[in-house]
Amino acid sequence: MPGDVDRGRLKLEWARSHMPVLEGIRRRFEAERPFAGLTISAVLHVEAKTCALALALAAGGADVRLAASNPLSTDDDAVAAVREAGVETLAEKGESVAAYRAGVRAMLDADPDVIVDDGADLVALAHTARTDRGRIRGSTEETTTGVTRLRALERSGHLRFPAIDVNDAEMKHLFDNRYGTGQSTLDGLFSATNLLLAGKTCVVAGYGWCGKGVAARLRGVGAEVVVTEVDPVRGIEARLDGFRVMPMLDAAREADLIVTVTGATSVVRAEHFRVLKDGCLLANSGHFDVEVARTELERLSVGHRTARPYVEEYRFADGRRAYLLGEGRLINLAAGQGHPVEIMDLSFALQALSAEHLAKHGASMEPRVHAVPRALDRSVAEAALGPLGVRLDTLTPEQLAYVAQWEGGT
Repeated sequence: MPGDVDRGRLKLEWARSHMPVLEGIRRRFEAERPFAGLTISAVLHVEAKTCALALALAAGGADVRLAASNPLSTDDDAVAAVREAGVETLAEKGESVAAYRAGVRAMLDADPDVIVDDGADLVALAHTARTDRGRIRGSTEETTTGVTRLRALERSGHLRFPAIDVNDAEMKHLFDNRYGTGQSTLDGLFSATNLLLAGKTCVVAGYGWCGKGVAARLRGVGAEVVVTEVDPVRGIEARLDGFRVMPMLDAAREADLIVTVTGATSVVRAEHFRVLKDGCLLANSGHFDVEVARTELERLSVGHRTARPYVEEYRFADGRRAYLLGEGRLINLAAGQGHPVEIMDLSFALQALSAEHLAKHGASMEPRVHAVPRALDRSVAEAALGPLGVRLDTLTPEQLAYVAQWEGGT
């Protein structure tokens, strides 16, 4: 269904009014026009905050094209507003997988100079079916899953252009992955189910930065949190943070809710479905819809119905029920509103600056995965201090001298 352009304008206005760092960059872009004559293709979750990024890039002179990185994460109202503003956008809430893939292909058909990616779908296409696209200066990547794919290309020697790992910048993973995913996951859970989480046993699969955020927020609303992990260091970290840590096969027996945030496939699968307690909720906040093995869930169940929007009930032969939320896609975007606006201000500021870096320097950069230049990372932090009400101390001359003597090895 087409979105309402008036509602979309209001959503976009609200987002931009709470994104002061990105708005400052947009104003500079408007004056300096760093993307004049360039095409930027972006495959992202298309909602108001993303549209604010698209408009900032367009203000810098870019011909911006935008497509969805997930069939359920689009806000049609925001799409209507950003289209009105002149950004070609191929995205619709609930679009078919075929339409989603066609949108990604169209982004490459535009012959982009710079790619802004979320999950590396567009980069993957540029390295497989569409290797004829040759003018790409580089790409930026938003997610852990996408960076994993990029590094695989790099290790194989097949990465054709430089890619900037925005996900692992300090101003991204410390805040977006932890606070953004933490809050938005609960937003999606509450919206989809209208259930109380206090007092329930909630299992978090994966204790990376996203898992840390989800676990902390679940504990904050009164849930008893269990963590599953495959990495010994993260397992110990989760335990010392106060969570029980056990294999999924044991955790599934007592879980009222399981949230996957691993980036792996079949994290919750047939062996776990067979022991789930009745009424267990299954949700995913990892990038792709493969963490809960939906095909196996359908095979093992004897009945299925839609219990409420974004909640699919599967009934087993012994009468137990399991509820898959948001079709196993990103619950924070399928049923929620995505990350908080202020968090995405930081992440999209990094995306905008990284795209500018590629526009200026991509042609001379090696075809490998690059960190966000530290100066860009710090500039976002410094720009965010005032809006967040943070005032810092400064080192005295004596303190600076003391530090310098150790840094100099004297």
